[in-house]
Amino acid sequence: MEKVRVVVADDHPIVLMGVREMIERDENFEVVGEAHSSSELVALYRELRPAIAITDFNMPGDQTYGDGLKLIEYLLRNFPDTRILILTMLSTPLILSSLYDLGVSGVILKNGDLNEILVALKALAQGRVYRGPGMQSANSVLASKDDVDGRIASLSAKEYEVLRHFVSGMSVRDIALLLNRSVKTVSAQKVSAMRKLDVDTDQALLTFCVKANLFQ
Repeated sequence: MEKVRVVVADDHPIVLMGVREMIERDENFEVVGEAHSSSELVALYRELRPAIAITDFNMPGDQTYGDGLKLIEYLLRNFPDTRILILTMLSTPLILSSLYDLGVSGVILKNGDLNEILVALKALAQGRVYRGPGMQSANSVLASKDDVDGRIASLSAKEYEVLRHFVSGMSVRDIALLLNRSVKTVSAQKVSAMRKLDVDTDQALLTFCVKANLFQ
């Protein structure tokens, strides 16, 4: 029987090695390529046309493909035949549910059991969407607005994306260029996120994100 072709993308070599070793335990799957950035991943898609791609959510990107939601949307739009399995440290319910809404076929948390990868791959190979134990909270956003989790859960996916890049050191103008949005739109999304998080200065915003471990 022909093996299912898989490509893996992550900017950490140790993660790549661990995922490859896990996949190679099952004779039904074959890792045909590895990528360390979004550009490399897109190149693998075009060259190899894999059946399944396992990719980190946060990766070094560029102005063409970016990473996060922008990269995922690009891959789903341009390579609809390849099923996407996200491997991530993110645990925010809104973002996890947003990934499924976009059309990814599965999400696995990096701090979970890597054996879950093979379970997910088998589900995807059978045409099913995979929701593992770590995804149970992805079905509902926290209701409380009085605690940190409640405030984070109130962020929209696009606001979260803007904050992630802002905390990494990018200016509003740089974020707008990267995400292909207007400066006015990005600025409004940042202000809206600050209001939801109940912070009123850039320093307070950075402090909140660090203390909440929002972007691990």
